[in-house]
Amino acid sequence: MVAIALREPAGTRLARRLRTFPTLLAASLLEAEVRAALARERVAVDAALFDGIGWILPDRPLTQEIERVLAAGPLRGADLWHVACALYAAGGQPSALTFLTLDTRQRRVARALGFAV
Repeated sequence: MVAIALREPAGTRLARRLRTFPTLLAASLLEAEVRAALARERVAVDAALFDGIGWILPDRPLTQEIERVLAAGPLRGADLWHVACALYAAGGQPSALTFLTLDTRQRRVARALGFAV
């Protein structure tokens, strides 16, 4: 989302790909990460950037999902949370969702779990 807001080449490709999906879901942490990055860059946040996103708000600890993600590969905390939230949203069936990220490690772990990437 930061790449989209900053109009980077990777962001253009990501925005194009996002438009191909009927439903978009994201861990609620994404908003904080995007807003923090844009504040650092002194770029105003266009509220429309978040339009159409359904927020994943787990109603329980994601211990099972976190353990499953870590078994697939190491990730830092925030990256781990995003993949664990996706696994939660997929009902434990990652092949049901596509996981989009510009982060190589996240992509590798998501693919290992069975998400389309």
